[in-house]
Amino acid sequence: MERYNRITGKNKREIVLLQSRPCVWGKCRFCDYINDNSKDIKAMNALNEEVLSNVTGEFRVLEVINSGSCFELPQETLERIRQVIQEKKIKKLFFEAHWIYRNRLQKMRDFIGIPIIFKIGVETFHYDFRENYLNKHADFHSAKEVSQYFESPCLMVGIQGQTKEMIDYDIQMLKKYFKLGTINVFTNNSTDVRRDEELVDWFMKKYDWLLEDPSVEVLYEKTDFGVGD
Repeated sequence: MERYNRITGKNKREIVLLQSRPCVWGKCRFCDYINDNSKDIKAMNALNEEVLSNVTGEFRVLEVINSGSCFELPQETLERIRQVIQEKKIKKLFFEAHWIYRNRLQKMRDFIGIPIIFKIGVETFHYDFRENYLNKHADFHSAKEVSQYFESPCLMVGIQGQTKEMIDYDIQMLKKYFKLGTINVFTNNSTDVRRDEELVDWFMKKYDWLLEDPSVEVLYEKTDFGVGD
């Protein structure tokens, strides 16, 4: 399992994959990423300390991800992140959180003490597909509503049952309401959600311009950020 990397393309930053308690929701239909969690706080803190020791502050920007939301990281790990930020003179932090935590984001900003770009796994702005098929448990009804809390949505494309029109709308909303975003091209995993190869091919041709867009990162493979397995 790779847990540290340097992203030298768009939005240069260091990125760490830490271990946390189980995801507070943990029922998204497409996700088996939640297997990387633990209830052993001591072991988690030890692992996270080791991973964080790789951070150099080279870009003054750090992204911290885990198998869920940043609020599920142990308190000692959060304190260590804050310490690393101070020691390495980090100026900006990327965190991710579920919609459930939208009213706790400011508290985390106050704790960390530097600007935080909060990512959220939207997957799609199409309510029915998101809630009744993907089972996201994120009951917002518009991209504008999400933008009032989060700076950077993560979208998912190439799922069987998704349509070209849905993807077109999602990209339109991303560009209209957000300065940053991530698009994950779905890859098959241990869940029953399947990749639509024809839809992926269509997306990669129609939206190839996103590969040059400095505000949007397109992940064709789930390990394109250089962490995970």
